[in-house]
Amino acid sequence: MIKPDIVQFFHNQHFAIISTIDKKGYPHNSCKGIVEIDESGKAYLLDLYMAGTYENLKNNPAISITAVDEHKFTGYCLKGKAKIVPKNKVNERILKLWENKITSRISHRLLKNVRGEKGHATHPEALLPGPEYLIAVDVDEVIDLIPWHIKRKA
Repeated sequence: MIKPDIVQFFHNQHFAIISTIDKKGYPHNSCKGIVEIDESGKAYLLDLYMAGTYENLKNNPAISITAVDEHKFTGYCLKGKAKIVPKNKVNERILKLWENKITSRISHRLLKNVRGEKGHATHPEALLPGPEYLIAVDVDEVIDLIPWHIKRKA
């Protein structure tokens, strides 16, 4: 089970860091967008490339999903096991959620640019390829990244 406030935290993030284990036993990190996460302990990510993460998950399903909000000084790590779901088996609803997230990211960047905040001059999200496969994660453990002594004072 994932608490509702943690589910909402991940939904509010534009991306998360995904960690898998490569063939040599080393961690491999990549940025991915969470398409959906729910309180039952399921998380879904669409991967746009069949590269390192894909190869790692074929050999070892262990995965972690980490996101932080530096301004609020909060963050969580979800640990679990992943399953690869081929592109042709991905639910249309999930694909639509991904499209909505990409549109939201482009809009967010556009609004920041209009406000004069320096950032990427173009909209790289618009150049991303379509998803290649779905990563379905059964979350086994939720780690709160706020140090205990800071949490205690809050």
